[in-house]
Amino acid sequence: MAEFSRSDLNRIARKPDRGHYDKETIYAVLDEALVCHVGLVHDGQPIVIPTIHARDGDTLILHGAKASRLLKHVQGGHPVCVAVTLLDGIVFARSAYNHSMNYRSVVLFGQGRALVSDAEKLRASEVLTEHIARGRWQDIRKPNRQELDATAFVALDIESASAKIRTGPPGDAEEDYQLPIWAGVLPFRQQALAPSDDPRLASGIPVPDYILRYTRPR
Repeated sequence: MAEFSRSDLNRIARKPDRGHYDKETIYAVLDEALVCHVGLVHDGQPIVIPTIHARDGDTLILHGAKASRLLKHVQGGHPVCVAVTLLDGIVFARSAYNHSMNYRSVVLFGQGRALVSDAEKLRASEVLTEHIARGRWQDIRKPNRQELDATAFVALDIESASAKIRTGPPGDAEEDYQLPIWAGVLPFRQQALAPSDDPRLASGIPVPDYILRYTRPR
């Protein structure tokens, strides 16, 4: 199983037993998440920006307006850090100190490059669209010249990464297990609700099956 090399950059220091460095675990979290947070330093000021992402092999695709300082930063080949977190539950312990959350998180590091050709941009657009909903790309109108020219796409090579995962019940101090306090896990999951038609939707157009049965990969 392919793994990222462990270094001072990606090594899990706190609770190292929760750390994972294999690509299968890390990429599964990236593929399930719909939003990532990108950290960078701009003119000496740390900035964290939420955005949509999609993975294409060992590369993360980002996009946005050409004026985006995030994308300009990535296009310039500057290092960035990307974080993704999926919440699976709140862990209620008997003590305040031992309350926690069950989660799956990934932090990755890399440098990016601009995607400039029409073929690269269309590929990136397809990857992003399919990340949001598999099957959508074949249904929609593809980007036209004006839209391609107005959008910046970048590819971030994933050079280093690690995942940190917590599962299971609370871990209370042994003497606290006898306290008359409820303890356990309140599970969370991301759930799609019933789709709502665009008010200007033409009559007779059904909701696609991939939206009616929408789920995130896991």
